[in-house]
Amino acid sequence: MDPLQKVISIVPTTKVLSIMDEFREFAFKGNFINVAIGVVIGGAFSKVVEALVKSILMPFVSLFTPVEKGYAGWTFVFNGVEILYGVFLGEVINFLIVAAAMFFFIVKFLGWMVNVKKEESTLVLTKQEELLIEIRDLLKAKAS
Repeated sequence: MDPLQKVISIVPTTKVLSIMDEFREFAFKGNFINVAIGVVIGGAFSKVVEALVKSILMPFVSLFTPVEKGYAGWTFVFNGVEILYGVFLGEVINFLIVAAAMFFFIVKFLGWMVNVKKEESTLVLTKQEELLIEIRDLLKAKAS
């Protein structure tokens, strides 16, 4: 068909429907939904870790420092600019806890789960089954 004819024959409503069908297929694929769920759970987990760091860990560390405002008061002045290194340190600790939790969950736990499934999937054949497979293979080789 001539390319110009293709352009002329396009009906806008069918084009819109096909785009909607493509979008529906994309949006409701298992991978896309799994990623969306992971992002939501990851965001919630991040808030929990942030609360842990800001409400428990850093105030505990602040007990051992003489600053009134706790770790948020850890500052120094450089050329007239106040640098809030305590807040930065709190965010670094927050990041490290999230990164460690993700590492242990994704790399270690899920890696362990995959290995367990691989071990389960390997079949152990009986001696009789091994002999039958060997006979089958010999018969196939003889026939060809």
